[in-house]
Amino acid sequence: MQSETVVVSEPQIPLIDLTSQKLKPGTDEWVSACDAVRIALEDHGGFLILFDEFDDKPNHIYASSKQLFDLPTQTKMQKTSDKPNHGYFGPGPLNPLFESHAIDNPLSLQVCQNFASIMWPEGNKSFSGAVNAYASGLVELDRKVKRMVFESYGVDSEKCESFLESNNYTMRLYKYMPARKEGGEEGIGAHRDTTLFTILHQQMHGLEIKNKHGQWVRVDASPSLFCVVAGDAFSVWSNDRIRPCTHQVTIKSKTSPRYSIGLLSYASRTLHPAEELVDEQHPIRYKPFNHYQYLASIYTKQALNSSQDRLKTYCGIEDINI
Repeated sequence: MQSETVVVSEPQIPLIDLTSQKLKPGTDEWVSACDAVRIALEDHGGFLILFDEFDDKPNHIYASSKQLFDLPTQTKMQKTSDKPNHGYFGPGPLNPLFESHAIDNPLSLQVCQNFASIMWPEGNKSFSGAVNAYASGLVELDRKVKRMVFESYGVDSEKCESFLESNNYTMRLYKYMPARKEGGEEGIGAHRDTTLFTILHQQMHGLEIKNKHGQWVRVDASPSLFCVVAGDAFSVWSNDRIRPCTHQVTIKSKTSPRYSIGLLSYASRTLHPAEELVDEQHPIRYKPFNHYQYLASIYTKQALNSSQDRLKTYCGIEDINI
């Protein structure tokens, strides 16, 4: 169901500026920004970032995204990954305006070229180059944010770097058809992601995230504005200090399709709650977590029909006395 209350921007979701030249590790500005990132994630599960190190890459990636979605449906449905939930999603009864495709491991130019050769038999160097370049910039941003979270929690840098090395990345491209009704239409309903983090960028506004007060906050569209949302897996690592961010997309335009980009990160190794975040006030909340087994488990018919919390069902520890 489409949200009834949408609060337009303002300070309901923190906006953190990572463009400052003063923002270097070890400085007071850096420490303050690290704490702001952590608090935003604890309070809302997400926040907005100003990050302007992409030059003209957004124009290239959105042009490439349009090329992909203009292909015939049968072409887009071809298998590109063996991992669960890592392929093409087409419009359906629940989300008739929405379609999406994923490029797994976009940091590898060869992998991007292999994907392009499946979609276009003659290949598409422009597409593969644009995806690889934009993904590289988003991964840099993702790693910076995670380092900031680790530092704010007092987790040492060696553990942080080991954690980052174990992250896998997927670039997901999204398209939403124009609304068919006056006043707008649901593009995709309220949900939370299964990822560690998802970093989202949109060419046209439509993204809304729920803040800690339960209000829906509309995210503005800008070339240098990104939205970081925590997923289920980061709740495991943080031992529930950080909650997954609930978000949705509402389509207002009746004339133009909406395109957006997401960088999704996954844990390639078994994930445990960080020992630094487990104590008497915060007893351990989760059993060991295998990310790809989790993805496979939540898309079974039984899981989809269940009203139970999917993460707690998979690896939650019950009967915690606080």
